[in-house]
Amino acid sequence: MCVDVKERTYLPRLIDKKLDEYLKAFGAICIEGPKWSGKTMTSEQHCRSIFAVGSPAGNFNNRKLAETDPSMTLEGDIPRLIDEWQDVPAIWDAVRFTVDSRDAAGQFILTGSAVPPRSGYIHSGAGRIARIRMRPMSLFESGDSTGSVSLKSLFDGKRISCLTGDVSLKQLIEFIIRGGWPQSVGKDFSSAKLLPRQYIDAIISEDLNRVDDTRRDIRKMELLLRSLARNESTAASNRKLASDIAAAEEQTLDVETVSEYLNVFERLFLLDNQQPFSISMRSSIRVKQAVKRHFSDPSLACALLGASADALLNDLDTLGLLFEALVERDLAIYAEAHGGKLFHYQDYRNNEIDAVVEMPDGSWGAFEIKLGAGKIDEAATNLIRIQRVINKGSRGKAAAFLCVISGLTNAAYVRPDGVYVVPITALRD
Repeated sequence: MCVDVKERTYLPRLIDKKLDEYLKAFGAICIEGPKWSGKTMTSEQHCRSIFAVGSPAGNFNNRKLAETDPSMTLEGDIPRLIDEWQDVPAIWDAVRFTVDSRDAAGQFILTGSAVPPRSGYIHSGAGRIARIRMRPMSLFESGDSTGSVSLKSLFDGKRISCLTGDVSLKQLIEFIIRGGWPQSVGKDFSSAKLLPRQYIDAIISEDLNRVDDTRRDIRKMELLLRSLARNESTAASNRKLASDIAAAEEQTLDVETVSEYLNVFERLFLLDNQQPFSISMRSSIRVKQAVKRHFSDPSLACALLGASADALLNDLDTLGLLFEALVERDLAIYAEAHGGKLFHYQDYRNNEIDAVVEMPDGSWGAFEIKLGAGKIDEAATNLIRIQRVINKGSRGKAAAFLCVISGLTNAAYVRPDGVYVVPITALRD
């Protein structure tokens, strides 16, 4: 049976509702995401039995059993949780086969913090196993946002006007350095800030060469990770990353190797890039197709940069990019709670929008992200200008709303020009 979760404090996650919905519709669910993001603990809230592939009990007997006969791992009360299934990829096909045989929803929950080689399992599981991405906690989930303003209310066009409380620059910096890791929530900052560095060390020492049987240069992979940290929240190309390594590290890494290493990082869910947004296939506006670079949590970039709270206070440009990453992490979580997706916008006329959320019905909202309240006017003007450009050159839907998300403002309101202003510490799904 599952661990008695009542013995541990569980902070509800926005993904909980989606899990309940998917268990009614699919035979199995695969929850994927970075390690330490809470996949197992969340899954325990929805299962009736558990099989932990990596359990050390009995000299790692569970793993041996799974490798000998994967179907044996599936016997138990349903929904049955199979934790870290990717360690024995054959479990995937055993689950798919059993789901077909039983022809019933809500059979299994799989969790995975890495994507195994495609050759490790045969069938995709399409139509039988639904995939859900889990991220570290948003500020609302960790209790650091009041939730006074919902993303849904913006799409519904509701008027907002409320005081949301003062937030200091020191608090925002601590949110960034601490990250959204469940293990850090509730701990004092001096303890919480240690976890992201340990995360990076664990990835480098344990996981990078376990993704497949290929041996890679760990030292060069760490150089690329540091380059990604320097280019957090930018649309740096693979060639730019290679050039950055040559300039900053005085080492060389060819573009093909950069691409290979990035693929490894993505399979470990270390990265969570923002895809480019296109208004309409019939638009006359040429949109750039570069992704915006992000780690799965901004705290990882801080750890790789060795960025302390004092260092960020003295480097507001870097702090601004990391704050943008924090906001976009949360926007991705809030959007997916409603089946939406997060994008960024950049065209060949040098028009840029920090974040775009698109909902399943095609409606979309545009966001500019500013750390300080002094930049709100500039951001709102930019949003209005780009909206006019887009409306003129596209036959698609106009933006449902425009919004500036700020760090250092104590109120949520609608400006006279119709642009929303919302503190990140007041936002929720």
